[in-house]
Amino acid sequence: VQLQASGGGLVQAGGSLRLSCAGSGRTFASYAVGWFRQAPGKEREFVASISSSGGSTYYADSVKGRFAISRDNAKNTVDLQMISLKPDDTAVYYCAARLLYGGNWSPSQSRYWGQGTLVTVSS
Repeated sequence: VQLQASGGGLVQAGGSLRLSCAGSGRTFASYAVGWFRQAPGKEREFVASISSSGGSTYYADSVKGRFAISRDNAKNTVDLQMISLKPDDTAVYYCAARLLYGGNWSPSQSRYWGQGTLVTVSS
């Protein structure tokens, strides 16, 4: 499975962005997908995840109520809608995939990674 993240950019605090993760391969729909982020000088952290069917989602407390993850298996995409963005959301955002869905998982438990997309939130 190959993943490609897109949609990052510069936005003012309170604004919105929609990130997209495009997956290749016929088996993409079999994988759970997660979004992670890494701010300068910090470790990569979990943001949100979605099961292979899309029926289950999980969010980090820091983004709950502001971010929404969704997927379209017909299009092989997983999106992350972000609203009410804060300067603390500034980071490079990555999508990752693994076969087993478990809500919150660590970066080391991801099998496939996309390249990152930079989100910058100005105050």
